[in-house]
Amino acid sequence: MMFKIAPYTTATIQLVLKEKVGQLFMPAAFINDTEEEIRRLEALIGKYHIGGLCFFHSRASAATNFEGKKKIIYNQQSLTTLKSLIERYQNAAKYPLLISIDAEWGLAMRVENTPQYPYAITLGAVHNREDLIFKVGQQIGIDCRQAGIHWNLAPVVDINNNPNNPVIGYRSFGEDKLNVAQKALAFIKGTQSVGVLSCIKHFPGHGDTATDSHLGLPVINKSKEALMENELYPFRESINSGVDSVMVGHLSIPTLDKGKGTPATISKSIIQGLLRKELNFTGIVISDALNMHSVSKMFSEKGELEWRAFDAGNDILCFAENTEEGIQKIIHNAAPGEIEESFKRVWKLKEKAFASLSLPPTDREETTILNQRLAKESLTLLTGSDSIITDFINEGFTCLSLGESTNNTFVKAASKIAMERPKNEHNVLIVLYPPKVKPQNNFDLKTEELLQLQHLLKTKKVILYVFGNPYVLNLIEYKTAKAVVLGYQNFIEFQENALAHFTGKNKAKGTLPVTINPKER
Repeated sequence: MMFKIAPYTTATIQLVLKEKVGQLFMPAAFINDTEEEIRRLEALIGKYHIGGLCFFHSRASAATNFEGKKKIIYNQQSLTTLKSLIERYQNAAKYPLLISIDAEWGLAMRVENTPQYPYAITLGAVHNREDLIFKVGQQIGIDCRQAGIHWNLAPVVDINNNPNNPVIGYRSFGEDKLNVAQKALAFIKGTQSVGVLSCIKHFPGHGDTATDSHLGLPVINKSKEALMENELYPFRESINSGVDSVMVGHLSIPTLDKGKGTPATISKSIIQGLLRKELNFTGIVISDALNMHSVSKMFSEKGELEWRAFDAGNDILCFAENTEEGIQKIIHNAAPGEIEESFKRVWKLKEKAFASLSLPPTDREETTILNQRLAKESLTLLTGSDSIITDFINEGFTCLSLGESTNNTFVKAASKIAMERPKNEHNVLIVLYPPKVKPQNNFDLKTEELLQLQHLLKTKKVILYVFGNPYVLNLIEYKTAKAVVLGYQNFIEFQENALAHFTGKNKAKGTLPVTINPKER
């Protein structure tokens, strides 16, 4: 479907005040909603002329199900459903909707059976190949365009300098500000190259906290000077390079808020002062999801949070749950000039989103080829050497898989190699597949698995290959292994590349982008 947005000067004549305020709202849309819920959103679109939608998988996904008590139902046809819903919701709108999604590592973050690319932490391990990071941003942008999505709420530019961070971690390019900034800029340029909008998040930096802002309000007690030197560096660089939008996180940083500790999303000092005036950002400011408990629990009166977020300087209110009341409060409390300024920025963003109507050329690298190249560049030999691994194979070894994965290409092939070598039970190749990428509950590794791994590290000659979040190494005394190799992803492409490394056919080129500090045991 092709939609057109009138120029801003024409739009100002057409839209009444209520419609302009409606354009600032971006409620959640769920791919796996019921027909009743779909019709309810269609009615909301038609009545309040909301500006856009942010798509999530379902009401059982992490977007609303913070405690994980609802079961997520797998839908093999999610992409088809998504495209259908976008068309349906666009038809319900008087003015074309700006469609957004979190596709940090591809549509697969929200949609089944869609291309998946490596997590940011994996891309952070790639050394001096920003061309490949550009390609990831470009490829994800193409996938978004083909689905009818204009705006990828990515990349994350938080510097993850807290290994216990429950919500950023693997979503960050790492702990080094230069690496994060370089990777982010390449990703953004790739995204923009195919006409898709980009967004850096979570301003002013969600990396150094052990609190999940979905559940509680993180407090970061750092000086403004320290933040400007480190956490704010990737934001500043991205802004100077022309990023389309900045998402403000639900973070309390008292030194940036005159000691008040107000969440950044509702802080004038942080948005209007730091972001707008000091960092000279003139683009769109979008709030993090307003349903998150860190802020939603602060206001009992419907619409008050939406008003406070707008008053602080947010142009777009993401995941606004009280659209009707929020519109009323903004109209009642805000100066017409303030509304016009935000509306102007939103409308200009929509003009940009709808300007590129033709899809990019299809003669592009396939996801598999790109992932193969990324696997080769990111594979990291953390400890040990290639010669140690070669000797290990020649001496003979046994093979053990711990954790679980949708595929175990590496361990199957390595087990066959082991059968062809002399029997040697003292040499143990351990292939670790952490079941989850998030650190909660020890990445869902079983206690007995961790105990077994720790015992083998102490009593055997161990070579360890890890296909998952490298922070899992914080759980074990990994330095007692003869060699540790990080494959990062459990994708087939990454396992096949790791197997080539194990058998001496290629070298490990990657560099671990974070620091691992295993606990003393």
